[in-house]
Amino acid sequence: MNRRIALSGIALLCLTLFFSPVGTVAQQRPAAAAPANVAIDMPDVVAEVKAAFDAYEKAVVTNNVAVLDSSFRDDPRTIRYGNAENLYGYAEIAAFRARSGGAGPRTLSKTVITTFGRDFAVVSTLTHRAATAGKVGRQMQTWVRFPQGWQVVAAHVSTIDEPPGEKR
Repeated sequence: MNRRIALSGIALLCLTLFFSPVGTVAQQRPAAAAPANVAIDMPDVVAEVKAAFDAYEKAVVTNNVAVLDSSFRDDPRTIRYGNAENLYGYAEIAAFRARSGGAGPRTLSKTVITTFGRDFAVVSTLTHRAATAGKVGRQMQTWVRFPQGWQVVAAHVSTIDEPPGEKR
């Protein structure tokens, strides 16, 4: 009987620790700290990623397919989610680029470049086109430094109705 009570107590303790509601023991565990060797937003790395992103953006508005293709990692694990397509692998992304006709003129706002160490970055921006007034595009890209330079390994592009009162 005592063994059964002890096991029940242990089970109850485990359930309490692992399935505690918000604001209880489960939330009091310390957050995992970033590794001490990961520097965020080193100015020289941010500048490198900005240059790669700016070249990519120029290629988008001018439909320079060669630069667009070289901006993405040639790998079957590279992914690009778009407004109306889910592209898995470099081959699907390149095939989409070859038939898309380009984006045409647009302006960017709220661009944020965050780098982690010397070889990893995320770029997020909003896009605006005169032809689609009342809409705002959202673009996020994960960039990684490879021997041939910075390349996108994952991207997401979507368009929504512009939120009321949002400032550019």
